[in-house]
Formats: sequence, structure tokens, C-alpha cells
Amino acid sequence: MLVHSRGTKWAVWALFLVLFLPLFALPLLVVLGASFATHWSSILPSGPTTAHYSAATRGEALQALTTSLVTALAASLIALTVGTWAALAAAALPKRVRRLLDALFVLPVAVPSVVVGLAILVAFSQPPILLNGTRWIVIAAHTVLVTAFAYQSVSAAIVRLDPAYEQAAASLGARPGYVLWRVKLPLLLPSLTAAAGLCFALSMGELSATMMLYPPDWTPLPVLIYAATDRGSLFAGSALAVVLMTATLLVLLAVSRIRTKASYR
Repeated sequence: MLVHSRGTKWAVWALFLVLFLPLFALPLLVVLGASFATHWSSILPSGPTTAHYSAATRGEALQALTTSLVTALAASLIALTVGTWAALAAAALPKRVRRLLDALFVLPVAVPSVVVGLAILVAFSQPPILLNGTRWIVIAAHTVLVTAFAYQSVSAAIVRLDPAYEQAAASLGARPGYVLWRVKLPLLLPSLTAAAGLCFALSMGELSATMMLYPPDWTPLPVLIYAATDRGSLFAGSALAVVLMTATLLVLLAVSRIRTKASYR
């Protein structure tokens, strides 16, 4: 920490707990408690049961979780590929053009996601590219919404790269493609994995645009959570939310391990 006084450190920790517990920890703990409850008495949920998790890990819920995982994985990979390619290309462009490219990539996250969903719905509901009613329109929407984060993360990492590595490889006769594949991309690997994790997490929780686009046979888990809570099934919805959080955290932990190994290379 940036403070050295013991009293000041205790004050900082106390302020952190005062802000963190009510805003972040307690709501999650309430959701976790509600996922094991059958009714709500007084302040806290009660009537412990695991029946909600039994329903949340099979049938329609399991299919929705699989849909969310596949959608997030596909959107993250596409966003990471497009964002990395654009960031590498932008690094060689003039400053004014690079600023314009930055603005174009940030635009989808600068407007409400429901607007992005509507734009994609209008754009891909007529030939020659007809995606409406298919899973691909959901994946396309998620990709558009998360690509900005991949682009920004990789762009920031490229600025911090030491050009001496590329210059040394080029001076030894390495071709540009070889330098990119064997020098530049390995140096960017920690940032690439961080960007992939961020894109995956954002896609797993996306709801607004998805509600406008998803077909009946491609229902992500956030939509199922919204449907459960909308009809008053708060405890079942809480169990679904915990399953969603757990699946997302497990994938992020796996990505974090890859990132840690890449950092030590």
C-alpha cells in the first residue's frame, strides 16, 4: 500500500470493508443464500434445500448454460482475433487515423447494448446476410459488444512493447511474418489472455441485446435467469445465477493460469 502509518492502514482497510461489503459482497451472499432457500422469512431466506440446484444443472438449464459457454467462447475468439489484428494494424497508422479507428471500435460500448442489438437485428434480417432466427446473430451481437475491450487491451500492450526485440530479430534476417508470430505475439500473450478472459466474462453476462435476438433453440443462461425471476421464481433464478457465476469463474481461473505461465516465459 502507499501509506506507511499503521493507523492510516487500518483506516484504509476499514473504509474498504465499509464500501465493499454492502456494495459487492452482501448482494452476492444474499443470492447464494436464496439459491438454497424455499421461502423468505424476515430479513434472510430460509428453508434450506438443494432442489433448485438439481433443476439448475439439468434439462433446459443445462442446455442454456452450454449455449452461454459456446456463445461466449465463440464471441471471445472472434473478438480477440479481430481486435488483435486491428490493434497491430493501427500501430502502424498515422495518429489521426488511429484515433478514428479507436473511436469506431469503442462506439458499440458507448451506446446502450439494446441499440446494438436493434442495429444487428435490422442489418441481418434481410438478404444477402440473413442471420435472424439463428444462433449466429446472437454470437455476432456478443462479438460486436466485446471486440472493443480486446482491441483496447491489445493496443495498450503494443504501446508498452520494447521495439528492441523486433529490431534484433529483423537484423538477424527474420521476415516480418516470422517476427510477428515468434516474437511479437508471444510478448503480447499475457495481454491476449487477459483480453480473452474479459471478453468471455462480459459475454457470459450479456442480456440486453440478447433478449432482442435469441431464437427459441438458442437461449443463453442470463435469459433463463431473467425469465425465472420475472415470473416470481426468485430462488430458482438465484440458483441459476450461482451456476452462471461459478462457470464463469472456473473459465477465468483457467485463463488466469495460462496468463501466469505466459508472464514467466
